[in-house]
Amino acid sequence: MILTVTPNPALDVTYTVPGFRPHTSHRVTGVAAQAGGKGVNVARVLAALGRAVRCVLPLGGPTGDAVRADLAAAGLDHAEVPITGDTRRTVTVADGADATVLNEPGPALSAAEWDALLGETARHLPQAAVLVLAGSLPPGAPADGYGQLVALGRQFHLPVVLDADGPALLAALPARPTVIKPNGAELTAATGLPDPRDAARVLIRRGAESVLASLGPDGLLAVDRQGAWRCAPPAAVTGNPTGAGDSVVAALAAGLSGNAGWPAVLPDAVALSAATVLHPRAGRFDTPAYHHLRATLTATRLGGVVPLTG
Repeated sequence: MILTVTPNPALDVTYTVPGFRPHTSHRVTGVAAQAGGKGVNVARVLAALGRAVRCVLPLGGPTGDAVRADLAAAGLDHAEVPITGDTRRTVTVADGADATVLNEPGPALSAAEWDALLGETARHLPQAAVLVLAGSLPPGAPADGYGQLVALGRQFHLPVVLDADGPALLAALPARPTVIKPNGAELTAATGLPDPRDAARVLIRRGAESVLASLGPDGLLAVDRQGAWRCAPPAAVTGNPTGAGDSVVAALAAGLSGNAGWPAVLPDAVALSAATVLHPRAGRFDTPAYHHLRATLTATRLGGVVPLTG
């Protein structure tokens, strides 16, 4: 079983608005709402791939009720931590070629609620093969909240995937996550370095065991102490990119659960991510496109990288 933890879940509301542009009025042609947050999206993709997965998440208020109902309707195994605040919402406006996303900050968690989230996570770790930690930290969470969760996973000798950015990511590195998954902009923001390979190596020196970086149309770059690998789609894919990174994490977690290496993980992650862009809603993917792309992709080991020694 793969365990995902989403400290700041949401009810994801998606508006379909053809030709969307700011500073004017639009007619909405479609509205959809579903349980979301990065870890929930990861779990939804894993379930669609036939993987056993369980979500841990805090929920509260009327919006939390809506998230809970959608998880049950989707058949997603989940364990919740009750909180007093109302779970947040996100709003995505998709125009068929791209998307605009509005993210609420989420309810503040008390110290007791945070401790309950840690305890609920620990309760499920003995049955887990991989721990996935994904998304923003909610207000009220400790600055090293993800470090605490990574350390929990490490106590159970599990591979831990961390998809976070900014201070939350940097504070977690000393706990030694197995893989972190920033995008190119997040890599530069974390290190000040424009080259993604150089930036990834800095984060490895700071504690990450490996880095899987999303580089948009340029695909994925994986860096660890043995070197670097790259895989990219044959052509740019347009649609709704919301959730594409979560599908990368799902493919990574599935690969880690079977001890797969980068040559197998990267093509799967690129194909799944591209197939997600082709679907209008996060946490879902175009199945025929996924299988077609997966059959055409291979990962390439990059030269010119000296293995890390420090």
